[in-house]
Amino acid sequence: MALTEADLLRQFPLLLPQNRTKTVYEGFISAQGRDFHLRILLPEDLQMKNARLLCSWRLKTILNGYHQIVEQRMQHAPDLKSFMIELKMILEVALKNRQELCVQPPPSQFYSVLIEEIGTLGWDKLVYVDTCFSTIKVKAEDSSGREHLITVKLKAKHPAESPDCFVDFPVPFSVSWTPQVKRCKAGRVDSSLYSGETKQSSLISIHSQFLAALESLKAFWDVMDEIDEKTWVLEPQKPTRSATARRIALGNNASINVEVDPRHPTMLPECCFLGADHVVKPLGIKLSRNMHLWDPEYSLLQNLKDVLEIDFPTRTILEKSDFTMDCGICYAYQLDGAIPDQVCNNSQCGQPFHKICLYEWLRGLLTSRQSFNIIFGECPYCSKPITLKMSGRKP
Repeated sequence: MALTEADLLRQFPLLLPQNRTKTVYEGFISAQGRDFHLRILLPEDLQMKNARLLCSWRLKTILNGYHQIVEQRMQHAPDLKSFMIELKMILEVALKNRQELCVQPPPSQFYSVLIEEIGTLGWDKLVYVDTCFSTIKVKAEDSSGREHLITVKLKAKHPAESPDCFVDFPVPFSVSWTPQVKRCKAGRVDSSLYSGETKQSSLISIHSQFLAALESLKAFWDVMDEIDEKTWVLEPQKPTRSATARRIALGNNASINVEVDPRHPTMLPECCFLGADHVVKPLGIKLSRNMHLWDPEYSLLQNLKDVLEIDFPTRTILEKSDFTMDCGICYAYQLDGAIPDQVCNNSQCGQPFHKICLYEWLRGLLTSRQSFNIIFGECPYCSKPITLKMSGRKP
């Protein structure tokens, strides 16, 4: 033990114990000529797997993205000295990667022109800008009054390079960017690049392209908003603007999943019925029989009503009925991202189950039997026959 402590002090002379039991160490770890403050709390048995590492703000920033590997090394290190050696190696890698990412700051004209562009665009449209002016978030409204955000990440060679733009769209969004770079001797960028003497794309042009893209998707979002407002959407529970699918409750523990084409939102979507056969089969027949009645001039929801010959019940109506969403075995709705999509075909029951829950239930029954990939058993609720079709592997 004394030898290990001596080795620790020799390799990390700036890290010292703070109490007699040596369960608290505080000091500095050095890497690439820089010192970083840290504090390590050890349990009474001095085992690293139960230790805590407290980093200074600067060290925590540099190790951002390496937390998982640091935690892993702490769990497997036999002693503090071994962990500190590995932590120093991780820190040196992190510092090296940060140096490779560091670039020369742009000239002052870069900031002044960018601020001028934001002013022209309107400061009320600016949602966020980081301290380096490399990440900017701007908002815009479509003609229906919906608010949307675009995140613009400027690259090191901006404006010679096209920035990365991130939006919540159901289709790809790419920016048309036309840089015009003049260079002086020694390869430096001419200051006229920032002075307006040359014409190149800007934040204003990005915002204009963003607005145009919003209007091209207006009809799609109108369709999705009508579904969200006038039906009970089971999934997704909090849909994003990029989500193209909706699972809509139909009653009788049945639902329909529609996948809408963002480019042609009023055309017939892909439809998948979920529920007991005696409920969903008639709906499938109506869909096939009435498909010719689909009229793109009407909204998607109105067409679904006409083709399926139903009215979509609202959440208020369904909640007052005996409509059940939760699994009849685990009594939860979401289970590892899965929803109850297996339903008892007994018209007097119709209880939904998660596939994995029903699989485990049927496996535990002595009366269950399996033929190829289908398990035959009894419903946990009504004891009537129920079947579960499995994929190639366990659900």
